[in-house]
Amino acid sequence: MSANHRVLVDRVACIGAGQCVMHAPDVFDQDLDGVVMIRTTQADGEVWEDVLEAATRCPVQAITLPGA
Repeated sequence: MSANHRVLVDRVACIGAGQCVMHAPDVFDQDLDGVVMIRTTQADGEVWEDVLEAATRCPVQAITLPGA
């Protein structure tokens, strides 16, 4: 059984390092200025593992995973 997990980002804190996009491109993208954009606020299964990796690698902790 796989649970859907929420994903939130802080666009103000984002410095455009791109770690989120590199590790979870199904969930994250960047705008023309390099600031994170979220493709979906829900993730599960293998995608959730990618999101956890992206959150860990974000240098400014701009990714929030409520309940994780």
